[in-house]
Amino acid sequence: MTNTLKNVIKIAVVLIMAVAVAFGSYAVGNTLFSEDSTYALSRYGSTGSEVRSIQTKLKSLGYYYGAVDGIYGTQTKNAVIAFQRNCGITVDGIAGPQTLLYLGLGGSSSGSSGGGKYTAAEVNLLAKVISAEARGESYEGQVAVGAVILNRVAHPSFPDTISGVVYQNGAFSCVYDSNWYQPVAESAKRAAQDAINGWDPSGGAIYYYNPAKTSNAWMRSRPVIKVIGNHYFCK
Repeated sequence: MTNTLKNVIKIAVVLIMAVAVAFGSYAVGNTLFSEDSTYALSRYGSTGSEVRSIQTKLKSLGYYYGAVDGIYGTQTKNAVIAFQRNCGITVDGIAGPQTLLYLGLGGSSSGSSGGGKYTAAEVNLLAKVISAEARGESYEGQVAVGAVILNRVAHPSFPDTISGVVYQNGAFSCVYDSNWYQPVAESAKRAAQDAINGWDPSGGAIYYYNPAKTSNAWMRSRPVIKVIGNHYFCK
C-alpha cells in the first residue's frame, strides 16, 4: 500500500469519526451509542450492561424468564416484542428510546415534570392510566387512582417505576381494552400532576376496585380505606 493511499484512508477515518461526534453518536458492533442519552439502542446481538438492565426489568414485569446475562438473544428479543405489543407501541424487538421509556429505563431528568422526579413521558403515562381507569369519576377520584399508582411505585412489593407498575402483568385491565386508545382527558392530565405533587385522596391505598365489576374474592377481602365514587380504595 502506498503512502498516498494510507494517508487517504487515515483522512477518511478521521472524517467519519468527526461526523459521528458531530451527531453525538457512534456504533460498536450492533449497538448504537449516543453521547446525549443515558442508554444505548439495544437489539438482537447486543451485549453489555444495558442489556442486563433490560432483562432485569422485563424479568420483574413477568415478560422474561431467561438468565440476566447481558446477551440480547432470542429470549430477550421475544420478551421485548411481547412488552411492546402489550404497551401498544411499535413492535420491532428493538429496545429503542420509546421502549426504554416505557420500561422506565430511558431518558434523563432534562425536560422532566413533577419536580424532576418523573420524566414527561412518565407523567403522560400516569395521565393515560387515570383517563382510562377513572373515566366518568369525580376529579378527586381521578387523583386517587393516580395516587394508588404512585403508592405502588414507592411500595417494596411493586415495581419501582410508573411504567413498571402500569405494565405489570394483570395489574390494570385498561391497558388491554379500548379505553386505552381513547384521547387522554384534560382532567386526567391535571390529576396526574396533582398526584405527583403529593395529593393522595386514597389515604395511602395500593389497591382499588369497582365492586360492581370485580368478583375477585382476594381483592374484596382487602381492608377498605376510602370509597370515592365507584371505587373502593384499600391496603
